[in-house]
Amino acid sequence: MSNKMLTTPMRQLTYIVDLNKCIGCQTCTVACKKLWSTAPGQEFMYWRNVETTPGLGYPRNWQNKGGGYKNGMLQKDGHRPTLDEYGVPFEFDYAARLFEGKKGRVKPSPEPRWSPNWDEEQGVGEYPNNIFQYLPRMCNHCENPACLEACPNDAIYKRAEDGLNIVNLEKCKGAQDCIKACPYGKVYFNETDQKANKCIGCFPRIEKGVAPACVAQCVGRAMHVGFIDDVESSVYKLANVWKVAIPMHPEFGTKPNVLYIPPFVGPAMQDENGNMMMTQKMPLDVLQGLFGPEVGGVLAVLKAERAKKIAGQGSKLMDTMIGELSDSMMISPMT
Repeated sequence: MSNKMLTTPMRQLTYIVDLNKCIGCQTCTVACKKLWSTAPGQEFMYWRNVETTPGLGYPRNWQNKGGGYKNGMLQKDGHRPTLDEYGVPFEFDYAARLFEGKKGRVKPSPEPRWSPNWDEEQGVGEYPNNIFQYLPRMCNHCENPACLEACPNDAIYKRAEDGLNIVNLEKCKGAQDCIKACPYGKVYFNETDQKANKCIGCFPRIEKGVAPACVAQCVGRAMHVGFIDDVESSVYKLANVWKVAIPMHPEFGTKPNVLYIPPFVGPAMQDENGNMMMTQKMPLDVLQGLFGPEVGGVLAVLKAERAKKIAGQGSKLMDTMIGELSDSMMISPMT
């Protein structure tokens, strides 16, 4: 646990991602990028991204970069990703490709070796039983943020009004310890201004009672956001009543405030004759690797409630997840 005196927020903003509804369209990625990370030095940064799992992700191999906490002790010597591991920004010659018939001869410059979506939809296995799942990611605005404790200049702070973890750019001296300590690879270093950059949770929008850009623009209504103490909010119901929203990699010890509903619907395995089997494509061990041992119990609840809904018995859990009205999935104005 952190040795620094953390601000205990008056309220905690919580995000929930329903992996059953993410279609990998990258609309949230583009909305965030256009709004927050277009300044010089931010070309490679995607504060919000959607990657494919199983896969190496963005930055490449982030799940093994180190950081976080082990037995309550900060692991501050994690790997700082290289620009190559993020993906060196490159440009296509769109005019030549689209209008001059040179598709086979025009290469991106510089020639790419990795990018945020390099292994998109690749997964593992062979068709028709190959498996993959879209995985939206952002800063988790953790309750026990490793980035905050690692900073030697007290440049990262937790906002009292909503629990978001923010970099104070005036205090930041470019030590980069926060980048090494974040086990999710969601703090970046801007070489241009020599400052740490990260997701700010769209707090200027939150202060106006407007949903973060990634949530508001999600075409699949895969995201919920709200204050976890609001008993009428969908985040409270999903996390605290039905307990089907869980953190990713809880073993990192940072106590994320971005939670996930694991995938429980989707295609099944096929036998050699192309007949659908009862086996779900996404193996339990893959989901346990992402969300820990409790994911099995969560899947059981989700499947049982879905069966009730299909049988015409009704399910408040399924109704909440369906989110027929997007307003029911988004933050209420701050009071």
